[in-house]
Amino acid sequence: MMKKSTFGAVLAFLFAAAGALTAAALYLYHREKELDEYERLLFSDDYDDFDDEDDEDTTTYEKIPDAPTEE
Repeated sequence: MMKKSTFGAVLAFLFAAAGALTAAALYLYHREKELDEYERLLFSDDYDDFDDEDDEDTTTYEKIPDAPTEE
């Protein structure tokens, strides 16, 4: 037969392990839920009517001389 103190220690270890697994499962569940929300926002069709003309590059570039000019 097992001692009462040994049985108590084993029982406490099992409860601690179950609590840690539950905490990890809840964390992963909430993290997955949050990532699903970000994915929904990223791939939503709210901005399909965006004009392609607006994203054209209209930057004017100026050539910079290679060496300074001597005066």
